[in-house]
Amino acid sequence: MKNLAGDRRATRVNIMTDKQFYTYIMANKRHTTIYTGVTNDLIKRVWQHKNKLVEGFTKRYNINKLVYYEVAENPYEAIKREKEIKGWIRKKKIDLIKTKNPTFKDLSDEL
Repeated sequence: MKNLAGDRRATRVNIMTDKQFYTYIMANKRHTTIYTGVTNDLIKRVWQHKNKLVEGFTKRYNINKLVYYEVAENPYEAIKREKEIKGWIRKKKIDLIKTKNPTFKDLSDEL
């Protein structure tokens, strides 16, 4: 049984390392409200936000533009980065977005 459990762990690790994980920032049309999230399927998640399928903050504030994202090696790093960014003041978040997307264009068109 020990070998089977070890094989399961190895499979779980392989599945986690084969996926990409993303920390992302989305904004509303006028860039007055921004949202930071994490996902393992950025295209699907952005589509869900744009189509108002995600209940809560993003739906309520019409968050529908992907303005920033970064790739993480694993889910733990992505979540850690999400929490870090969420703890920042607005200006620091805006500065981060501007490092890669100074005009706040919708990056989902490029995915």
